[in-house]
Parts: sequence; structure tokens; C-alpha cells
Amino acid sequence: MSIKLEEICYVYSPGTAYEQHALKNVNLEIPNGQFAGIIGHTGSGKSTLIQHLNGLVKATSGRLYYEGKNIYEEGYDLKKLRSQVGLVFQYPEHQLFEVDVLSDVCFGPKNQGLSPEECKKKAVEALHLVGLSEECYGQSPFELSGGQKRRVAIAGVLAMHPKVLVLDEPTAGLDPKGRDEILDQIESLHKKTGMTVILVSHSMEDIAKYVERIIVMNQGEKMLDGSPKEVFSHYQELEQVGLCAPQVTYIMHDLKKRGFQVSTDVTTVEEAAEEIINSLKRERQ
Repeated sequence: MSIKLEEICYVYSPGTAYEQHALKNVNLEIPNGQFAGIIGHTGSGKSTLIQHLNGLVKATSGRLYYEGKNIYEEGYDLKKLRSQVGLVFQYPEHQLFEVDVLSDVCFGPKNQGLSPEECKKKAVEALHLVGLSEECYGQSPFELSGGQKRRVAIAGVLAMHPKVLVLDEPTAGLDPKGRDEILDQIESLHKKTGMTVILVSHSMEDIAKYVERIIVMNQGEKMLDGSPKEVFSHYQELEQVGLCAPQVTYIMHDLKKRGFQVSTDVTTVEEAAEEIINSLKRERQ
């Protein structure tokens, strides 16, 4: 297993009037190469959870293993962990600061102690992976579009060659085209590199389309964990905690109620279209 959490608890401001239990006995395993999604309403604990994955936040209690080693053991190399588990924050463009794109992406490899030549090589490879054109390399990152800035920020993490890529709402604030481009690029990265990808998103449609596993957080606890079909079959339970299923889930349930012989466990528009066409064909036979 790549990442394993055992009884992870986290308490904000313990022992004060502001004490808040953000995570409560979370048990979770994410194997190498998986594309997992984490969903939950605001305050559910999902962002706090992912900040534990590279040791940025230390659990109040519990154990967290990366590649079989407890990261809370004395002497554990957290710097090495953070180069292998890359975290891209929400609005990552706020982390850009260098004079040009290439220099910004070189920052991570430089901190790893690599030579200028190696830094440039890794930066160019990462920029190529996120699909940013070469003409942008010499530009100030602040002159780029929102989607391009996101790509630069993601490339900055990829340049360190992480084994795990964790993204917190990577499409927040982008228009539909920019959102699709970023998510398509992340999906392509996952297929090309085989790295583990953990995606936090508010969009049920995005989660349903891209991930193979969904972890639902609610009030600091793991509420549901399974494939998109399994999780969204609990759409009524999700509604009770302020979440919803993809729109196609509701459409298919409505069609079923109206007498159409369709499956209700589809999660994407493409699956729904195929199911409806097959249903109509059966009706004609």
C-alpha cells in the first residue's frame, strides 16, 4: 500500500473554547497507482485530511504510513516524504512567485539539491506533461491565464517527480473549458505516469467522470468509500449531508419511475446516453 491511515484524529485548538475535532478515527488505505476522489461539504474534514498525507499537518493521534513506514516515528525524513507526495493547494497560482515560468517550476528540484542543468531538464519535462507550450516558459507566470497558471503550479510539483499527486479543488474558479482542460490533463498524467492521484472536488460530475474510487467525508469521519457507482447509489444519504449525485443519476431514476427499463447506476453522461439508446432499442423489438 502506498498510503495507510490508522485511527487518525486531528483536533484544532485543543483545550480551548475553540476546540474542534476535524478528523475522527479515520482509517484509510490508498494503493499505488489509484485515482481516488475525496468529496464532502465545507467543514467535512477533506482538506484537513489531505494535509496529513505529506506530513504538512501532524495528527493529534493515530498512525500514518507511507510505503510501510510510520511518518510519525522519530527521525522520519519528512522532506523526502514531501518530495514524493506532492500537494497542490486550492488556487495554487497564489504560490507562484518567480520572474518566469521556467524558474518557478525549477524551484522544487533546486531545493532537492539538483544541478541547474538537472533542474531545467525536470522543469521542461513537467511543463510538457501539463501541456504548456514552450512559448510560455520565458513569460512571467502572472501574465498567464487562470488555467495556464494552474498548469504551472502543477508542473512545479511534478518536477520533483512525486509518486503521489494530491490536488485540492484544482479547477476552482475556472470556466468550464479551463476546468475540463485541467482535469483531462490530470487524467492523462495518471495514465502516462501511473502515479497515485488524489483529487478533492465539489463537482460530482467531475468526480464521477475521472476517478475510480470515491471517499466521502462528513463531520470529520469517513462516511462512504467505494466506486462511483457504489457511492452514488446512496444519493439519498448524500443529500442528507448536503451533497448530491451527478445529474444523470437523478435523470435515470426519474426515467425508471416513468417505466423505462434503464439501469440507475450510471454516473456519466456517456453511460446514460448508451443506456437510454439500448432501452429504446429493446422497446422497439
